[in-house]
Amino acid sequence: MKKIAIIGLGYVGLPLAVEFGKKRVVIGFDINQCRINDLKNGVDSTLEISSEGLKNAVHLSYATNVNDLKDCKIFIITVPTPIDKHKRPDLTHLEKSSEAVGSILKKGDIVIYESTVYPGATEEVCVPVLEQQSGLTFNKDFYCGYSPERINPGDKEHRVTTIKKVTAGSTPEIATEVDELYKEIVIAGTHKVSSIKVAEAAKVIENIQRDVNIALINEFALIFNKLDIDTESVLKAAGTKWNFLPFRPGLVGGHCIGIDPYYLTHKALEVGYNPEMILAGRRLNDSMGSYVADQVIKLMNKKRIHVVDANVLIMGLTFKENCPDLRNTRVVDLVKEFEGFNCNIDVYDPWVDKDEALHKYGINPIDQPSEGKYDAILLAVAHDKFRDLSLAQIKAFGKDSHVLYDIKYLLKANEIDGRL
Repeated sequence: MKKIAIIGLGYVGLPLAVEFGKKRVVIGFDINQCRINDLKNGVDSTLEISSEGLKNAVHLSYATNVNDLKDCKIFIITVPTPIDKHKRPDLTHLEKSSEAVGSILKKGDIVIYESTVYPGATEEVCVPVLEQQSGLTFNKDFYCGYSPERINPGDKEHRVTTIKKVTAGSTPEIATEVDELYKEIVIAGTHKVSSIKVAEAAKVIENIQRDVNIALINEFALIFNKLDIDTESVLKAAGTKWNFLPFRPGLVGGHCIGIDPYYLTHKALEVGYNPEMILAGRRLNDSMGSYVADQVIKLMNKKRIHVVDANVLIMGLTFKENCPDLRNTRVVDLVKEFEGFNCNIDVYDPWVDKDEALHKYGINPIDQPSEGKYDAILLAVAHDKFRDLSLAQIKAFGKDSHVLYDIKYLLKANEIDGRL
């Protein structure tokens, strides 16, 4: 069997390395020495793989030096593809990874990309880098594949082995080899497509569809709020029809839904098409943090709570429930908005790594909220640890007169002051 290198050991790369490491010789590569040290000691800071799970990958070893990958024949690149401050695709990680792999690329090798990109990026951006670094010719000396990741951080049911895998290759023969490779670990099966561009496009629209649907529900929530109608009651009623989609309003962040649309819109604009619906959905979802903060401030004013120097507790910082993932969390929008009102903000999230939160966002989460301290309390993330708290326990954090706002529908409508 061909030896595999997995480039990038984050939420996507590590589970993949572990599964392949049960069957083949695999080297997991990451430039973060601390990450490698933790994994060697059986610790996964993302909490996706248990210590026992790491031990079960008996053929998996780790490296931080690209030269240790020279004997590998298959390279799977799983690095992040974020956006920059102007909401443009940032392919820096992808390009640097391609440079590293290109420096050791040999005749007959296959480079497979799992990172989310716009249609055409693999062959237009990555392949030229591989050719330049290696001196080899694409589809003659080396080949490429694409199999988009479908990881859902914190989800213990939908795992890399239980989610159907889309696969593609740069030639029909390579497409088959890539497909057979993933069939070794994916019990849910694979779906081989006709080209790398098709696979790239399929991945990027999966999350755009969710983004647009959530934007629609967020717009419903804005309208119903003005009409003094409870949004959840409306959605529950509409949900009694078999084909009504069960989306809920909220802050839309994370490494996929809040980012992927900008990859397709970038490419669409490049070829002369203005993607109005996609961009409209993005604008609406990006505005929800500001909307929530404004609603809370209005509720505070109604209760004659002085806003300047008010103590605000935000419960939750991660982009989704029950995981430590802070990538592109939109809870930071709430923090910025309340800072703009000169409030004092405490962020409480037992899931997060405090050093990471401080490094990424300049936010220093508290260990535990103080009782009787807060003028406003926001339930921003639906962690089970928050669900387990009673209404009395949550309200105990507040002063005698305070605002309780529920973004995630953890409490009943008659128990809170406001929600989306």
